[in-house]
Amino acid sequence: MPALRSLQGRTVMLTGAARGLGRACAVKFAAHGADLVLVDVAADIDGVPYPLGSRGQLAHTAALCEEQGVAVLALEADVRDGAAVATVVERTFDRFGAIDVLVNNGGIAAPSGKPVHEITEAEWSLMLDVDLSGAWRMMSAVLPVMIGRQSGSIINVSSTAGLVGYRHFAGYVAAKHGLIGLTKAAALDYAPYRIRVNALCPGSMRDDPVLDGRMLSEIARSLDVAVEDHEKIFVQAQPMNELVEASEVAGAALWLAGDDSRQVTGTVVPVDGGFTAR
Repeated sequence: MPALRSLQGRTVMLTGAARGLGRACAVKFAAHGADLVLVDVAADIDGVPYPLGSRGQLAHTAALCEEQGVAVLALEADVRDGAAVATVVERTFDRFGAIDVLVNNGGIAAPSGKPVHEITEAEWSLMLDVDLSGAWRMMSAVLPVMIGRQSGSIINVSSTAGLVGYRHFAGYVAAKHGLIGLTKAAALDYAPYRIRVNALCPGSMRDDPVLDGRMLSEIARSLDVAVEDHEKIFVQAQPMNELVEASEVAGAALWLAGDDSRQVTGTVVPVDGGFTAR
């Protein structure tokens, strides 16, 4: 347990919390004293060609956080459903009376793996509805609570795909670029209320089995890269010759959530081992 619990007394809401980066962020925040609202769809979605986080994985994330002595509320909700999002915020406010930090981490990597003209309307709409509009719905529901308190930090998890293009990932790239645009516009809208809005852009992130991570392997699958070779292939594009760890991205999120970044808003923070520096 860290000597300085920098988020003691604060409530953090985190989407996509069941596994992977979501779990890494949740555990990191819990270790620093934050009470947590862990949100995940906790079910598969029609049109997404791989299993999403489960109820069991969400419960496991919650248990790991509770071991740190913080209060945890785990809720199942689909960010495509505005009514479900509103219910999450209402239940959070009833339990904790505040939302100090929102981390929009929920997202999907596929359907992908095809050129623009082969993307169906349903595939395009699904990708943007989850990865871009989902974050907007969460922000729209949480911001009135933050305005009432005249404070807050929103962290949108974009990607290096929000900064550069990737072949055969047009829907994902468009959604993640849009999330950065949303971040910058919202930062200006809410700066007068001392609400900060920033974006994180992780690079190729190792699928840590402890976190049940599988995002990188699903991206590899979309590119027809053999699962057993995917880490070796992706690391070749990394200037620092290693993949990013989820704990490193979580550390950047912790900084953006806390007081040490109180003058940071509208900023895009790549955690990519120098990938986008070229």
